[in-house]
Amino acid sequence: MSPEQFQQKLTKEPPAPVYLFLGPEAHGRSLCRKALIARALPSGNIEEGYTRVDLDQSSLSAVLDDARSLSLFASDRVIWVSSAELALPRRLTEKDDAGMALLAEYLRHPTPGAVLVFDCNRYDFEGDDKAKLERVQKFYAAIRAQVEFRPYTIESARRVAQEMAREARLQIGLAELGLLVETVAGDVSRIANEIEKLRLYAGDRQVTADDIVQLAPNAQANTIFQLVNALGRGDRQRSLDSLDTLIKQGEYLPLALTFLATLFRLALVAQEAQLRNVQQIQTHFNQLGIRIWRDRAEQVSQTMAAFSKKKLEQAIELVYKTDYALRDTRPDDRVVMEALVMSLTKTG
Repeated sequence: MSPEQFQQKLTKEPPAPVYLFLGPEAHGRSLCRKALIARALPSGNIEEGYTRVDLDQSSLSAVLDDARSLSLFASDRVIWVSSAELALPRRLTEKDDAGMALLAEYLRHPTPGAVLVFDCNRYDFEGDDKAKLERVQKFYAAIRAQVEFRPYTIESARRVAQEMAREARLQIGLAELGLLVETVAGDVSRIANEIEKLRLYAGDRQVTADDIVQLAPNAQANTIFQLVNALGRGDRQRSLDSLDTLIKQGEYLPLALTFLATLFRLALVAQEAQLRNVQQIQTHFNQLGIRIWRDRAEQVSQTMAAFSKKKLEQAIELVYKTDYALRDTRPDDRVVMEALVMSLTKTG
């Protein structure tokens, strides 16, 4: 089940005796842990009723024995078992493995009032980790209540970020919020931290892109967009400053150039199609099969406002030449990118 389904289920029925939590995503796991503790320990007696165990320091057998024993201090208990993958033998080939048998025996007669959570956050659902995670699932197959904490997609991370910003009463636009999401690569735990930092930093005023740069110095995507805005205004000094920030952040300059090229091309297409607002931009490109989100449509709209059609055409041509120069024998990537900035901010 998903974290959302887990939380909904808790509101309708008592907790299961044993859960298996799988996957690396931290924010959803934190919400589920809080919801479970609130439901399973209604008296709020967390200090006595909540226990954390790590299988790096204990055995599966010892954990199950602890769950069977009645506590003198708490009738209801939640036992959080970290590093669940360490219960697996080196080779899992037989169905009657000792650990699996112990778990199955406990599930036949679970201790009333006790909730066990076996937590495996080490492996992901894709790539090289997939087979390892499947092996964990096989070992804990007797546990029917399994919750999968998959990484948020960029879409879902944006939705969660909007909810967080609204709850924090943070004054932040969609474009800035989208850039914040990109800054932390859709990591919802980091989004929550950054929103809290922005709330304290900005107070009641509108959050700007500069605020995000100040608080999240590794915001490469945001810095690139600042570079676009500075280029559009013809602000040479700010453009060079943004380029310098990208270099200090270790940004791969050919990748930054690719971002610029894409944004310029989208803005030129939008201008030629005479699109006038963000909704038209988003609808137009989605109909063409080019999936863009609202914050990217905001970026395209702002780029259109900053650049005339003639200047966009010039920018695309210069980006092409710069891309060629970056692939050629050259003194330095920085020198090539600075030449692009100088050309795009040339007056007269």
